[in-house]
Amino acid sequence: MTAPKTLDTPYAPPRIFGPRYRTATLGILLVVTLIAFEGMSIGAVMPDVSKDLDALDLYGMSFSAFLIAGLFANVAAGLWSDRRGHAVPFLLGVALFVTGMVMAGAAGSKEIFIAARAVQGLGGGAVIVAIYVMIVRVYPPEARPRVFAGLSSAWVLPALVGPGLGGLIADTVGWRWVFYGIVPLVVPALVMLLPALRGGDGDTPQPGTGPRSRPLRMTLAALATAAGGGTLLYGVERLDTAPLPGGAATAAGLVLLAAGLPRLLPPKALRFGRGLPTTVMMRGVLASAFFGVNAFIPLVLKEEFGFTTTQAGVALTIGALGWSGGSYLQTRREFDRPTLVRLGATAVTAGILLTTLALVPGMTGWIMAPAWMVAGFGMGIGTTSVSITTMRQSPDDEQGANSAALQVVDTLGGALTIGFGGVLVNLIGHDDIATGYTAIIAMTAAIGVLGTAVAGRMRDLP
Repeated sequence: MTAPKTLDTPYAPPRIFGPRYRTATLGILLVVTLIAFEGMSIGAVMPDVSKDLDALDLYGMSFSAFLIAGLFANVAAGLWSDRRGHAVPFLLGVALFVTGMVMAGAAGSKEIFIAARAVQGLGGGAVIVAIYVMIVRVYPPEARPRVFAGLSSAWVLPALVGPGLGGLIADTVGWRWVFYGIVPLVVPALVMLLPALRGGDGDTPQPGTGPRSRPLRMTLAALATAAGGGTLLYGVERLDTAPLPGGAATAAGLVLLAAGLPRLLPPKALRFGRGLPTTVMMRGVLASAFFGVNAFIPLVLKEEFGFTTTQAGVALTIGALGWSGGSYLQTRREFDRPTLVRLGATAVTAGILLTTLALVPGMTGWIMAPAWMVAGFGMGIGTTSVSITTMRQSPDDEQGANSAALQVVDTLGGALTIGFGGVLVNLIGHDDIATGYTAIIAMTAAIGVLGTAVAGRMRDLP
């Protein structure tokens, strides 16, 4: 007779707010919340900033400077994370972000303010990529869906209160304190993240030997991509008023993007190669479709339905709640991630199309709120699943490069569809916003359909 076997202890999935991971989780969420609050509140205070610094002519540049600088920092931080670990790019990114906040608060001229926004973009771009790598190296695989869901949820509170609180601060103590007020909150986040910055469950991998591990090559590619994105945005915004210089700038931007962008992405990404290449590109597809409409919903509600700024913001807030709900749902059990991404792309496309119901005669503009919750839900399950799958498909020495690639296609995708959407509105005319919005819907829905069609290619070849 054999001795009875000891029963195995039932496996308990790790809790991201349990004793082992609590401080790291709270630190990550606090940092992301601070970056999100700055991003959500800047739009509310920019009119005051422009008036105070006489910067109306550089209104758009304040957003573009953050965007382009962040795109470059994504690549630099990813490269460093793969070669030396995530601690240095995270700490340097936080330092740059705080420096940019102080510079913005103290800015006495529009030039200094634009420079401050660029410094903030460098910091924010580096921090986000370093956090992605930190999650992979600190948390076990079964805990990562919950952490990525937490990242999405960290944007909800800023989306709810950021614009209103930023406006309240600007109206009471001045817009400068929107920037100054964030600085001291960074300290507790850093204290909580110190253990995670010292390392994770494994050693930092050895530097890779592939083309995306070469510092000079990647730096030049990042510069070309950032310059190309900025030049392209500059050109398309001027196509309706200055066709020749606008067209020349657009062409130059496309050339620079063609030279730099493919080197920042996994091979065959722009052709939706099976496996990792398509997984990374799906982040850009989802961002292009969603944010290309998200930016114009307030314009339609205000111009066509007479909504106030606060009322128009409610629709976007509800979309953020749908995003958070989708992110939470995907943590409840283990799903087939490509299927979730396809469902997410389908929901984003459906939400985009449902917003056009508001343009039906006699229909209320409030129909856009539940419609945008559908689209937000799709983003919640889709983008989180893309992040998880990308990290699963990434070799240890390419986690930083692929995290950076996600941010690059996300940034470029959303920025370019917003830019081209603006061109459509300008070409059709500001006195016919509904027709311009319909054209934007056609463009972004087509992108969403593309995402639904190619999501299955995220699966690796057997």
